[in-house]
Amino acid sequence: MRRLIIRPGATGDLIVSLPALECLREGFLEVWTAARNVPLVRFADRVRAIGSTGLDLLGIAAAPRELEQSLRGFDSIVSWYGANRPEFRAHVAALGLPFHFFPALPPEGSGMHACDFYLAQAATLAPCRSDGTPRIRCQAVREHFAVIHPFSGSPRKNWPLAKFRRLAEGLARTMPVEWCAGPEDPPLAGAVRLDDLYELACWLARAQLYIGNDSGVTHLAAAVGTPVLALFGPTDPAVWAPRGEHVRVARFAAC
Repeated sequence: MRRLIIRPGATGDLIVSLPALECLREGFLEVWTAARNVPLVRFADRVRAIGSTGLDLLGIAAAPRELEQSLRGFDSIVSWYGANRPEFRAHVAALGLPFHFFPALPPEGSGMHACDFYLAQAATLAPCRSDGTPRIRCQAVREHFAVIHPFSGSPRKNWPLAKFRRLAEGLARTMPVEWCAGPEDPPLAGAVRLDDLYELACWLARAQLYIGNDSGVTHLAAAVGTPVLALFGPTDPAVWAPRGEHVRVARFAAC
């Protein structure tokens, strides 16, 4: 069995689907994902950035000839890419390619956690023996410091920076505090900024505590086993909270 998984989306989207992706491994596994997420897929035989494959051109323009040849080399193609593009689905069906499409988002109002939603999808294709907890393994030794990441993909999901600063002042009485910023976050003086997300994950794995908003970096901290306090405003933590053995969620009123 040669299987290709195409998983677009932000870092948090990838992480909550990791248990499902791992369940889908049968024989040779290749994963195509967003370029920034490539370093986080550690269990596949090959990982590629979607943008490097020419997939965005398939069915719209002259896609690279080697793309179709590559796709024909798989027995199964599981895709969250193109699920909402009827013309894309029609084109790959006309080519006779073995695509199986899954919806990218849990149904509105379902209350089903995203990890369980993706696992249920994977279970329709392969046996899944997973507790639904994303895990990214790093060789790291816990150290005595805390990490605060005050950003996310949307300003609406951000607890005010001034409140993070007051929290850091209090926390600094008990342990050193490091500020963290992701590759696409705004400037933040003194913040640790690692563009490679696996390097960032392994640095977070050293922290004794992590505090952050509903963000990909928060999911990353939970996935490496760091104790996490996740601050949620407008999004539903029942669906999107990071999942891990040492995760706590606090709500704040969204502006």
